[in-house]
Amino acid sequence: MDNTNVKTASPEGSRSTCPIANLLDIVGDKWTLLVVRDLLLLSKRRYGEFQNSPEAIPTNILADRLKRLEAAGFVKKEFYQDNPPRAEYFLTRKGADLEPVLKAMGKWGKQYIPGVVLPETFLSPEIRD
Repeated sequence: MDNTNVKTASPEGSRSTCPIANLLDIVGDKWTLLVVRDLLLLSKRRYGEFQNSPEAIPTNILADRLKRLEAAGFVKKEFYQDNPPRAEYFLTRKGADLEPVLKAMGKWGKQYIPGVVLPETFLSPEIRD
């Protein structure tokens, strides 16, 4: 049976039913997957730790990406101090399930982009739902 002309409704707020397009709508800019990488593979949790990444994400973009990831259910924000308010960020199971995607991207980059370095080991993130 040929399903190429079957019309299906896109998920609410989506431009298509393609799972890749829908994922890219959430994580497809140049910063978001780096934040996920830091949470997932480097076990960073605090705002200052993300800012210390070598890519030097601007603070306004970092704040926006953390909010976007939280709204999409990839990240959970937990306050550890009230005054001034300070928070830590944790991956949810949904966010942690991006691990094979990021590892495959790292492997591909190491194979095809001269001079890049892929760590031998990664830290295990703390997952909170």
